Amino acid sequence: MSTPPGRLVLAATPLGDPGDASARLISALGTADVIAAEDTRRLRSLASALGAVISGRVVSFYEDVETSRLPQLLESLQSGSTVLLVTDAGMPSVSDPGFRLVAACVSADIPVTCLPGPSAVTTALALSGLPCDRFCFEGFAPRKPGERARWFASLASEQRTVVFFESPHRVASLLADAAEALGSGRRVAVCRELTKTYEEVKRGTLGSLASWAADGVRGEITVVLEGAIPAAVSVSDLVGEVSARVAAGERLKAVASEVAEGAGVSKKDLYDAVVASRK
Repeated sequence: MSTPPGRLVLAATPLGDPGDASARLISALGTADVIAAEDTRRLRSLASALGAVISGRVVSFYEDVETSRLPQLLESLQSGSTVLLVTDAGMPSVSDPGFRLVAACVSADIPVTCLPGPSAVTTALALSGLPCDRFCFEGFAPRKPGERARWFASLASEQRTVVFFESPHRVASLLADAAEALGSGRRVAVCRELTKTYEEVKRGTLGSLASWAADGVRGEITVVLEGAIPAAVSVSDLVGEVSARVAAGERLKAVASEVAEGAGVSKKDLYDAVVASRK
């Protein structure tokens, strides 16, 4: 009879304040058979701050060794061990090591679970004062000028709020480039040292924060950028779309209602405009 597989546990760790650690994380640190840590020294420092006694085997699991460590960790999981995956701060796999191991476990039908907790992405988003109902996460901003220019071009029409990370040494140039590419009036929030002693959230426009950052910014940075505001659509702009769908066999009333709702215009006005265009 084969040994049932163990399970991979992804655990969010505090961004800065150890008090943000969950009781489940503290328990998992003391009971996991194997702990895969982005930085083993930081792991032990965190465990000490939390009063957790690590009894399992600790292995390093950072970007440069992520691929080479997979076979070893999969072997432990397939033999029935519980493997706890932690990164330096926040949720594993979110711009941190973890995705490849999760994907490998899914392929091997090994159970994967998560101990939720701190995340710089959602923390910054909530603090930004910008719309939170729809957002996208872009990881780290591109470093090379050509890639960064193409990235800005893709954000020019992105209507969702955009969250991304940036190095403190490059945030001033990023904000200046963004103001030039996207317009100096686009709103932005720069969040630094989240949950730490010197936490700061600067809110304003790309133009104003580019000036603020020019003197230098320190700490770990998360940027939240306002989505593009869609251009206003008039009823007359939509008549052709509705007419074409009606000509293809759809009912005028249903199409006019659907298109008007999506564009934020009056259903009656659009219906009347399509009827008038037939005369």
